[in-house]
Amino acid sequence: MGKRNYANIILTGFSYTGKTQVSRIVARRLGRELVDTDDEIVRLAGKPIPDIFTQDGEEHFRELENQALNDVCTRNGIVISTGGGIIMSAKNRQIMKESGVVACLEAEPETIYRRLMIDSERSGEKVIRPLLQVDDPLQRITSLKESRQSNYAKSDWTVHTDSLTPEEVAGEVIRGWSFVSRSNRA
Repeated sequence: MGKRNYANIILTGFSYTGKTQVSRIVARRLGRELVDTDDEIVRLAGKPIPDIFTQDGEEHFRELENQALNDVCTRNGIVISTGGGIIMSAKNRQIMKESGVVACLEAEPETIYRRLMIDSERSGEKVIRPLLQVDDPLQRITSLKESRQSNYAKSDWTVHTDSLTPEEVAGEVIRGWSFVSRSNRA
């Protein structure tokens, strides 16, 4: 492993833990550019993520996800928001660890489900995330989260978002980034 870059802040965590909203706030507060790996995947594929899943399959999506992560992690001093499953690949975890401070946003399955339902009602669509388009989304959230938890736990900093506002979560992410980067430069 080469010299680790502590300048980037990389947010990970399950869907609906607040990554998109919090990453915007963090980028704004620090005067940094925000890059969302999902946006990069859409750009690379030339189509929306649900279409990638249905037309090309999850494996192809994961290949695009790795390519997008590789591309954005070559940059310096940015905030990166990632998809919820990106941490399942050891290669992706290594790229993230070398390329920035990894902050995981956590929430209980019931909180995630509630946020998903609120978002679905607002958008007028049923369930938005391809992996959650099932009969029992809460059970799917619980089992997916359990299968990913050991990888989320490898993050540098974890923020439990259940009872915090997005502004408070952003403050905790910045505090974690500052602590981790300061501690490791010594």
